[in-house]
Amino acid sequence: MFGDKVRARRREIGLSQEELAEQASIDVKTLRMIETGRRTPRPSTIRRLADALQLSGAARDEFVATAGGQTPAPSGPAQLPPDVYGFVGRVPQLDILESVTAAATTGPAAVVISAVSGSAGVGKTALAVHWGHRVRARFPDGQLYVNLRGFDPAGSALNPSEAVRGFLGALGVPPENVPGDLDAQVALYRSLLTGKRMLLVLDNARDSAQVRPLLPGANGCLVLVTSRNELTGLVAGHGARPLNLGLLSTGESRELLAGRLGEQRLAAEPDAVDEIITRCARLPLALTIVAARAAMRPQLPLVELAAELRDSRERLDALTGDDPASDVRSVFSWSSRALSPAASRLFRLLGLHPGPEVSVPAAASLSGTDPDTAAQLLAELTGASLLAENAPGRFTFHDLLRAYAGEQADGEPGEQRQAALRRMVDHYLHTALAADRILDEHRLPAAVTSVIDDGVVLAPLDDSPGALAWFTAEQPVLVAMVDQAARTGLDLRAWHLAWALATYFFRRWQGQDWVATQNSAMASAERLGDERLRVRTHNDLAGGFYQLGRLDEAEKHMKLALDVFATLGDVSAEAGGNLNLGKVLSGQGRYQDALVHNHRGYELFEQTGSFFGQAAGLNAIGWCHARLGDYEQGIAYCERALRVHAETRASNIGSEIWDSLGFAHHQLGHFTEAAHAYEQAATLFSESGDQYNTTLCLTQLGQVHLDAGDKDRTRAAWQRALDILEELQHEDAAALRERLSALG
Repeated sequence: MFGDKVRARRREIGLSQEELAEQASIDVKTLRMIETGRRTPRPSTIRRLADALQLSGAARDEFVATAGGQTPAPSGPAQLPPDVYGFVGRVPQLDILESVTAAATTGPAAVVISAVSGSAGVGKTALAVHWGHRVRARFPDGQLYVNLRGFDPAGSALNPSEAVRGFLGALGVPPENVPGDLDAQVALYRSLLTGKRMLLVLDNARDSAQVRPLLPGANGCLVLVTSRNELTGLVAGHGARPLNLGLLSTGESRELLAGRLGEQRLAAEPDAVDEIITRCARLPLALTIVAARAAMRPQLPLVELAAELRDSRERLDALTGDDPASDVRSVFSWSSRALSPAASRLFRLLGLHPGPEVSVPAAASLSGTDPDTAAQLLAELTGASLLAENAPGRFTFHDLLRAYAGEQADGEPGEQRQAALRRMVDHYLHTALAADRILDEHRLPAAVTSVIDDGVVLAPLDDSPGALAWFTAEQPVLVAMVDQAARTGLDLRAWHLAWALATYFFRRWQGQDWVATQNSAMASAERLGDERLRVRTHNDLAGGFYQLGRLDEAEKHMKLALDVFATLGDVSAEAGGNLNLGKVLSGQGRYQDALVHNHRGYELFEQTGSFFGQAAGLNAIGWCHARLGDYEQGIAYCERALRVHAETRASNIGSEIWDSLGFAHHQLGHFTEAAHAYEQAATLFSESGDQYNTTLCLTQLGQVHLDAGDKDRTRAAWQRALDILEELQHEDAAALRERLSALG
């Protein structure tokens, strides 16, 4: 409250925080903490602030008295629970509540309501009670508080009539004078509040209907409502200011622990503190439970507490207090019990999903429902603060709720749980296969296809940009899904999903994820005992290692694949394998060796009649000739490749051909032809979603213009490349930025 007075007076006389801090001889950080109630100033500081704020007489006396905790007692009820011990952070939310409170005390003739929502354990009650104590002096007629028990473990939410009767008693109405009818009770209650300036905290509301009878009818009152549900009815019908409370920041989490355990203990084990904050998902309830356990055992190293929290299932056991209100698992259960049966089932099944986000089609597949129904259930879970919609149509929950949902999923009948798991994997698998076909229709098909289970919903994909956008949004989920499918006995699905990701990883230069998913695929292929799947995996592992620059490993896997392709008599696979090995050998600078394999690949593709393969082979041969210094020969082969490519129009091979032509013409000093070729290559790479190769072509284009003496065009090409590299946060950006700077 004192901080509110400082801030209000500062604004009244037009001082910034910096100006007031300077005049009062304190630092700005200290002033900010005083204004937000996180620090009680010393008497000398209070006097300096009074002087700087130009206070005198009675106003100065009241200011000093307020700072010393001598706030005049309200004339009416004072029902607020004790202020929260060790309250930290929430500065943006406190600022919003400040504006709401100002509207209640100085605004129009309408009751002002703030609806604070958020997940279980996030600190909604703590925020409301702490704010109530800070502003109680602004409401001289008192404070009313009631716990509406909207999510009581016994399921006994407080009836509005009981709440009103309690308020009437606090306002001095004898029990025998309380009407028996709810409407009459509400009328009397609102009459008694008319003309009064009171603070009402309606805590833990189940829904808007439970709150409406408790709202005052006249101005001058502020109502703070907390709920795990989003009280849209109050927002729409009563103009409530919605305030959704999220998790603490990492800094706020550390501040909470420091306030309870001391800075010295935290400083001694910083890594353990970071892990505790992460494992507690920055959830205030979880952090306070861990802090209490650590405080009770001051000799226990924090690293041991962190270790207890490491396993997601054991973590909930470690976050158990001595009563249901301080038991994370119990608190979560109160929210899930309030759900409809269908939403409760979806919440449990989401425990099977690896995260970090789930889409509507994925949730529909998981639950075996249609997308519209799934969207409604997700909306119910979001409204109950069990999920958050971080982006339109994409939902997530924090790690502790995920662990709790995982426990609940274990309670599903085994056959139903396994069917849901299969539907979920099939959603990602068959959408990925469809997206892969859009990106590269000439890719050799997978050896085996799995059957789609009933109830699987695929994401809608229309074109190459849509396919790339889907892969990009789902990449973390897809990588985790390969591993999960393999761990849960779905090896054939795991292998196919890893295979379906290869084109995307190749286009976006995601070598690390490419290798990780193919290692899982190799383990699945070996468990299945399928030699065809194993050899395909060697081929894709070679691609991943090539992108990571680990060329010796790429060569080893590619040679293993080629040996088996020849044994199996798979001519198309053997042809592609030769070209892939040629690419690896070219990356090692072994262009003569690469030529041998490129010629072999081209000849095999001639046998199969694949124009795409022939174009790729001719380009690979031309590239090697150009790298060996025979530029005219290189151009001849690449121009043949372009003519064959006209039969396919596949942008991914066309981009490589134009890139090869750009290199050869550049070396011959054909600047116009080289610039045209690199422009074509950059356009085609961009259209196919290969952003990194786009930047390489633009960089080479800039060098062509520079060698031709045109710095303006050089600058334009390099700036285009730099913009992409910065968007990718790629390490090459720094070097290109220096080259641009050197242009002047």
